Amino acid sequence: MAQRVTESEFTLDTAAALAAAEPASAIRGRSPWYLAWRRLRRNYVAFAFLGLFVLILIACALAGVYARHVAHTGPNTNHILETVRVDGKPVPVISQGGYIDKKTGKPCTTGGSDCVLLSAIPIGPTWFSAGGRFVLGADQNGRDIAVRLLYGGRNSLIVGIGSSALCVFFAVVLALLAGYFRGWVDFVITRFFDLFYAFPVVLLGIALGSALAINGFHRFGINIQSGSLWIPTLVISYVLIPYVGRPLRGQVLSLREKEFVEAAIAQGASPLRIMFTDLLPNIASSVLVFFTLIIANNIVLEAGLSYLGAGVQPPTPSWGTLITDGQDLIVTRPWLALAPGIAIILTVLSLNVFGDGLRDALDPRAKVKVEH
Repeated sequence: MAQRVTESEFTLDTAAALAAAEPASAIRGRSPWYLAWRRLRRNYVAFAFLGLFVLILIACALAGVYARHVAHTGPNTNHILETVRVDGKPVPVISQGGYIDKKTGKPCTTGGSDCVLLSAIPIGPTWFSAGGRFVLGADQNGRDIAVRLLYGGRNSLIVGIGSSALCVFFAVVLALLAGYFRGWVDFVITRFFDLFYAFPVVLLGIALGSALAINGFHRFGINIQSGSLWIPTLVISYVLIPYVGRPLRGQVLSLREKEFVEAAIAQGASPLRIMFTDLLPNIASSVLVFFTLIIANNIVLEAGLSYLGAGVQPPTPSWGTLITDGQDLIVTRPWLALAPGIAIILTVLSLNVFGDGLRDALDPRAKVKVEH
């Protein structure tokens, strides 16, 4: 029969009751990670959004396969002078410009108040009626939007995940050093955090991203060319280190006063061993949650920087640059900007919902249902 533990923490009486009610083989192995997994797998909403994110990840990873075998074009290949057969009829990829009603998107006369002049009109979504070509239409340069959306998603995810990994890595190292050694080490690292807190993240990202996007980075034997994905990856990871490092530093400071750390010091354990065998495992759950949630934040930040010209540089596609490309035709061809916008929303939403579920599962104060 199932037993339910309603207290926020296990007590000695609870542990004794569970031990008496269950055989030793059933209790063995119920670590905090195992209990967290049991809580997480019951959160069907979190798992559903995790599945959505995995689907987006797989679709973007297969961008090259789709481009070669379905769309038969590349992300930067223009087809301005070409035609495509839609339902058996030849349709120009870019038709001759003219006056278009900004409300309906249809041709109009110059006398109408809602008429706008377009120099070129790209083909709209074909929805697979053209054999897989231009599924989401083309942009003003005759490039396949669906192909650029997948390649752009791949680049945005590379920057988002890569910058998150770098940010969390350096934040954990600084938090462990500051929390364990305290004193002047903690003072220096904390002042470093405070310095970054004095600048808005977006403005600092624009300043660094714009400078590096023009000249690249050529210092200390490191050569990163302008236009490289490494530039937005490093910039985003750099400006967000304090926002991850400061909360982790507080946790390490609290753990530093615990008896098991004092016992390890008394036994002569080295600081490196204590940090990575005693302190790091106790903040691992927070690190995992931070990593999941900050990916979503970094994807949005990358899109914003790329939109402003301080992130991924054209013609390399990203969701941010796709929005920039589509803003001039937002009235008559709204899908050019809506497609990457929807992709960003779905990706960020899936990561945030799963991150919240992961945080709830790893919360040691959550109620635990023990079954046997």
